[in-house]
Amino acid sequence: MNSLILPTYFPSISHFAVITQSDSITFEMEDNFQKQTNRNRTYIYSPNGIQLLNIPVKHSKEPHQKTKDVLIENEFDWQKQHFKSLEAAYRSSPFFEYFEDDIAPIFEKKHTFLMDLNFEVLEVLTKCMRMKFEFGKTTEYFHETSDFVDFRYLTNGKKDNNIFEKYTQVFDDKHGFINNLSVLDLLFNEGKFALDYLKTQQIIKL
Repeated sequence: MNSLILPTYFPSISHFAVITQSDSITFEMEDNFQKQTNRNRTYIYSPNGIQLLNIPVKHSKEPHQKTKDVLIENEFDWQKQHFKSLEAAYRSSPFFEYFEDDIAPIFEKKHTFLMDLNFEVLEVLTKCMRMKFEFGKTTEYFHETSDFVDFRYLTNGKKDNNIFEKYTQVFDDKHGFINNLSVLDLLFNEGKFALDYLKTQQIIKL
C-alpha cells in the first residue's frame, strides 16, 4: 500500500507498523501543528507505568503554524531528561545496551526544528531494524486524498484505537501489558524480532 503519515517523535507501534507494511511512504509536510499530539511527544513504559516524554516547542504568534516551521525550545535540558527516563525504563530490558550507542547521539545533538529531529529519529530507528528507508514528501496539503491510504490520524493518540498482540515488557509484572507505546518499547524488548512483529500487526484504515 502507498501510505501517507506524519513524522513523529519516536513513533508509536501503530505508526511504525504502517512504515514496515507499506510499499511506499509519503510524509505530510504541509500540515498545521497541533498541540498534544505525537508530533512532539512519545509514550514509554516506566517503572511507574506509562510515561509521557514531551519535546518543548517555541510558541508562535501566528494562529496557524506549519509543523515544519516549529522550533524546539532548547533552553530546557529536555534531552538529558528524556534519556534518563529511557534508562530508568529500559536499562534492564534485553536489548537496551545493544541499541544504546545508536540512539544516545539523538539526545546529544541540538536540533533547531522539530521536523529535522523527527526525521533523524526515523533514520536511526530504521537503521536499528535494518530496514531500507525511502520516502517521499508532500508539497501541498490535501484534506482528502485518493492516491494514498491516509494514516495521518495516527498522530493523534486519542484517535488511534489500534490494539496489538502482547509481547514481554520490563514492568508487565507490576502494571500488565501496555498497548501501543513508542516503538522503542518494542525494540528494547524484542530486538531483531521487532520487525517481524510489526509486519504482522493489523492497522485500522479510516
